[in-house]
Order: sequence, then structure tokens, then C-alpha cells
Amino acid sequence: MTILNEKYTLNNGVQVPKLGFGTWLIDNDKVATAVQQAAELGYRHFDTAQAYGNEEGVGAGLKASGLNRDEFFVTTKVQAEFKDYETVKNSIDESLQKLGLDYVDLLLIHSPEPWAEFHGENHYFKENLAVWRAMEEAVQAGTVRAIGVSNFKQADLTNILENGSIKPAVNQLLTHIGNTSFDLLEQAKQNDVLVEAYSPVAHGEILKNEQIKQMAAKYQVSVPQLAIRYCLELGTLPLPKSETPEHIADNAAVDFKIDAADMEILKNLPQFKDYGDSSGFPVFSGK
Repeated sequence: MTILNEKYTLNNGVQVPKLGFGTWLIDNDKVATAVQQAAELGYRHFDTAQAYGNEEGVGAGLKASGLNRDEFFVTTKVQAEFKDYETVKNSIDESLQKLGLDYVDLLLIHSPEPWAEFHGENHYFKENLAVWRAMEEAVQAGTVRAIGVSNFKQADLTNILENGSIKPAVNQLLTHIGNTSFDLLEQAKQNDVLVEAYSPVAHGEILKNEQIKQMAAKYQVSVPQLAIRYCLELGTLPLPKSETPEHIADNAAVDFKIDAADMEILKNLPQFKDYGDSSGFPVFSGK
């Protein structure tokens, strides 16, 4: 599982492990065990958010792992509803306290809009610049090493690029086979912004796709392994999630290559329309 030892270099020089461990929808009282198990298997990049309600558990898992602070990379995200400077500034301090850390490696704006208005007509340009200012100050204070965004469309990212003092290091986006925003990936590439791919296994729905199953069989890998490798082949940083040790390990066993012709097939598969029981989440709404 050499991927766990590989890193990308962000546009500010900070290095980030190429594969992360996602913690969305893992309860606070269970996430410590999952994080500790992932750490024991070699994961060194852990992704949480204020909205997940599990920062405390993630911090406990990291402490229990016995790793030194400089051995792991932690991302958290400013709650989507927090759109003013003071609230964001206070929330960063609260996140550090819950995580039990002196600094986080990466801090993101979770969404350009509050979730109830996700990708609506109001882009909250002015408000996001106020959020960004609080985050920039955290970088200057040494409590955050890098800052970025999540779920930002082109106009939203351009707003920060043109008006911020620090360039976003990351745009974390829903990215998987059957739902890849190539225009956003290109914008990120042109501006030296790394794309992190959340829900690389389509929140489990990808497991039902027969064509993807056949492709995975060709490479003698599981569907999740093919899906995670697809994201790596795109130059993105996948953030798979699991609470099962066997799956956590399998998700990192992606040291194979997808040939160019097969990548083209995967890139051109029909767009995912139905995320099953997860379709009610804003990020899966198709907006």
C-alpha cells in the first residue's frame, strides 16, 4: 500500500498524503476507533468538519494512535452556515479545542452557501471573503497551515482567487466515476489548486453499476479500489470512508494503474442520477 507513503505538494509548499481517511457520518463515539484503526494501517491524512460533529472523536483517535503531531495531517471545515468573520474566528478556536491540537493542517470553507441554499442564486461572495479573512489570519497566527474551499463552483473560487491575500490550496469536490466536474478540475489545475475527491465510491451507489463491476474484474480489484484509483489517475486526492478495518485496508490497496483507454471509458460513463437513500443530501442533489 505504497500510496499511503505518497504525497502531493500544495501551492504553499505544504505536503499532504495522497490518500485521506474520510469521517463523514461516523458518529463521534465511534470515530475514534475508526481513526485509530486507519492510523494503525498506515493512513496519515484524516478529514473531518465542524458540521460532522465528530472533531472530538477524531482528536481522541489520533491521540490514541500514539503518532507524533508531525506524522499526521488533519483537515477540518468551517460550517457552511458560518458566514461572518467573528463567528468563523471563534469556530476555528473551538475546532482546535475539540481536536486537542495546536494547529490543523488544512482548513476549508465547507460550502459557498449555507446548506439550505446550496448552489442557489446567492453566491455569498462578500460573506465568503469575510470568512476567508478569518482563515488567512489563522494561517498568519500559525494555527492553520493551509486553507482552501469545498463545493465551490467556478465563480465562487474565482471570487477568492481574485480578492483573497492567500490563494486557496484545495477545492474539495464530489468526484467519482459517473460524476466528475471536469470544468472545475481544469479551473483548479490552471490555478495550482489541488482537488480533493470526496465520496469517491458515490456513497456506495457505485457498487451497483454493472459496467464498473466488469471493469474492476478486468483489473482483479474491487469496485471501491477501481473508483479510488480513478480519482488518483485524475490527479485528485480521494477521501474514502469506512468503519470496517478490512475495507479501510482495501481502500488503500490501490497500487495499480488504469490504462488510458479504460480511463476514457470511465470518464464518459453516464452521469449518476440517483444516490438512493442519500439523494436528500444537498451535495447529491444534482445542483
